[in-house]
Amino acid sequence: MVLAYLPSPSQGVWHLGPIPIRAYALCIIAGVFAGVWLTRRRWAARGGTPADISAISDIAVWAVPFGLLGGRLYHVITDPELYFTAGRQPIRALYIWDGGLGIPGAVALGALGAWLGCRRRGITLADFADAAAPGLVLAQAMGRWGNYFNQELFGTPTSLPWKLLIDPAHRPDDTPTVAFYHPTFLYECVWDLGVVALLLWLDRRYAMRRGRLFACYVLAYTAGRAWIEALRVDHANHFLGLRLNDWVSLALFLGAAAFLILSRRPAPADGAATVTPDDPGELNKDEKAPAP
Repeated sequence: MVLAYLPSPSQGVWHLGPIPIRAYALCIIAGVFAGVWLTRRRWAARGGTPADISAISDIAVWAVPFGLLGGRLYHVITDPELYFTAGRQPIRALYIWDGGLGIPGAVALGALGAWLGCRRRGITLADFADAAAPGLVLAQAMGRWGNYFNQELFGTPTSLPWKLLIDPAHRPDDTPTVAFYHPTFLYECVWDLGVVALLLWLDRRYAMRRGRLFACYVLAYTAGRAWIEALRVDHANHFLGLRLNDWVSLALFLGAAAFLILSRRPAPADGAATVTPDDPGELNKDEKAPAP
């Protein structure tokens, strides 16, 4: 007897006449709005002017389309056989609503869009990245529910009480009779919400600036992605026994760790006052404080 499980949604698309309303898209849109809202609040708390606060939405207009394009490109480039081998339909590489957005590509190209937006508004990209980091991972947490509605990116079979029921049409070919799987979308959502809380605490405790809080986001997110990736059973290319996304996460984790180490200020000379590395309130009076 099944005592407990998470049901899958009966549908992920609704129609208003000829117009399809897709849950996957709604989750992404909701995540974008939540991320922009939190970023605006954080920019204001950091002392941003009203003009700068309003600029956050303008920057998002650049960052979001670039991020969606980058996420799709990453997915297609890392899994080209899903679209460009015999019997496949290459046109489906454009079907973003079917799922398939790679977070590393979305963040990378989204950062390019954010840089363009920041240049237009005279805002430093590092300052914007630190303000946006908690909102970015909040958007990722909400966007993961799109995978739930698509019944995709779940994990290995399990009998845990929070197991996820997957309809027969969406089950892996090698386990067609197994009904319950790890809800990895939920694991990543919960992990991401934990990262949001961690980043907000770090920023309150250490007032992290100059891109360091964004680096902490990369560290925390990729650490969680590593163990979640190990549970997933969706198609993925492997290299030396690991999924490609694991190698990307490892490279990003090491890069973020190196940035945090190298970006620390050198220790003060003998007799000089000790300055907390990330405390803008202790800057030398002749040094101009950075933008929020």
